[in-house]
Amino acid sequence: MQTLTPHVFWAQRHGEIYLRVEISDAKNLDISIHENVLHFRGQGHGAKGENEYEFNLEFLKPVKPEVKHKSTQRQVNITVRKQERCWWGRLTMQERKPVFLAPDFDRWLDESDAELELRKEGEINKVMFESRIPKDRYLGLKKGYLFTYNLVQFLGFSWIFVNMTVRLFILGQDSFYDTFHTIADVMYFCQMLAIIEVINPALGLVRTGLIPTFIQVMGRNFVLFVIFGSLEDMQNKPVVFFVFYLWSSIEIFRYPFYMLACIGTEWKVLTWIRYTIWIPLYPLGVFAEAVAIIQSIPIFDETRFLSIRLPEALGSSLSFSYILQFYMLLMFLGMFINFRHLYKQRRRRFRTRKRKIN
Repeated sequence: MQTLTPHVFWAQRHGEIYLRVEISDAKNLDISIHENVLHFRGQGHGAKGENEYEFNLEFLKPVKPEVKHKSTQRQVNITVRKQERCWWGRLTMQERKPVFLAPDFDRWLDESDAELELRKEGEINKVMFESRIPKDRYLGLKKGYLFTYNLVQFLGFSWIFVNMTVRLFILGQDSFYDTFHTIADVMYFCQMLAIIEVINPALGLVRTGLIPTFIQVMGRNFVLFVIFGSLEDMQNKPVVFFVFYLWSSIEIFRYPFYMLACIGTEWKVLTWIRYTIWIPLYPLGVFAEAVAIIQSIPIFDETRFLSIRLPEALGSSLSFSYILQFYMLLMFLGMFINFRHLYKQRRRRFRTRKRKIN
């Protein structure tokens, strides 16, 4: 029995390749993918009668090694999944189409038609999925609460940012030295209110990670209340300006993003800024906090403020500056954890959007 090449017809979607091999009553099928090449071998009745048929196809782009096939009395249907959801300009690596390969017009769609089909399937699946989930009778109340919280925080940090910006343009560097006395009350309010952001994921109101949120909120409050609030000598230092300005620069984009999310709205420019601006500002903010802690260490050593009394056998007291040095190590470790969490959020967000576009 001689080995021949069967007629093969193909079509595609954004995530899959469909092949139809014109062999009836196929048997002894051996179909596999190795090094991005599909290998087909089997016996059946083709264009030239009962023979053994074989062909190989090297795909244009990477595909997953798993291959699904279903044999009927008339043909063999093969489904191959693409490694990435995208539209291919052709099927094979070689530019010249193999003689045995032709479009499957029964399943053929142009890219625009395939996108439309994809959207319809997505909408149908979304409706089916949502219909299976029991409706939350308090959903409107929760969204109203979250919207109000984010609105209040947005107004608070906007006031801080605008006030500091105006004072910087009017007073120049002189505004560095009285930032705390001008801004502290509103910053106290915003940062105390931010504790709610730790409670919300604990209660399941939002899907934000509890640990990264706890690290960020409590880290800021430590700097605000312990370093700045308890030491008058720190309140006139320029580092206060930079810490407050960096904090507010991040929040004036983060909170309106969450506000729009509460009402099911997305502004693409704001989304991009929210997931991008923190990349330089977040490490700068942590660096500014570290500078503030370093500047406070001599003050704690000199005043012995918050020092821990020790038994006479161990010494007089343990300076709070040692705790600050240990805290700085934890702070940079927390920055790494938080940065990694935020970066994963950014990748997930823009990967999802890219899938929607493709």
